[in-house]
Amino acid sequence: MPMTVTTLSSRELNQDVTRAKKAARKGPVFITDRGKLAHVLLTIEHYQRLVAKKRNIVEALSMPGLADVDVEFPRARALPQAADFN
Repeated sequence: MPMTVTTLSSRELNQDVTRAKKAARKGPVFITDRGKLAHVLLTIEHYQRLVAKKRNIVEALSMPGLADVDVEFPRARALPQAADFN
């Protein structure tokens, strides 16, 4: 069975927790707060499978739903320096 990704606002979650729990049986439920992703609801079985796996970065980044996640990386404060091979 293919995994389904569901997105609910915090308000929708508060109004219908049962709906969120049912959706979590089919896949992760992303919870937004003021339009930004804030939390993920998973069944305990799905969570245990995730933490039990040892995966590489490519596998982790290929998870369903991650294309919808906005990621901001802080700018590095250090300036580039020449390599010292001595």
